[in-house]
Amino acid sequence: MSSTGGSMKGGRGKPKSSKSVFRSQKARLQFPVGHIARFLKAGKYAKHVGTRASVYLSAVLEYLVA
Repeated sequence: MSSTGGSMKGGRGKPKSSKSVFRSQKARLQFPVGHIARFLKAGKYAKHVGTRASVYLSAVLEYLVA
């Protein structure tokens, strides 16, 4: 196998990027998913708050505001 260089091992995985991608950008939302997740966890609404719950809630809030 020839190495094409970079930080990839044998063509597997994703190349390392220096810029972090926020969850709002991944979901293509304008509302801040991270802030909503923090408020859900701090509000003691449940013992465990799923990772997708904040994305779903921010999508609903964005829809209602639009």
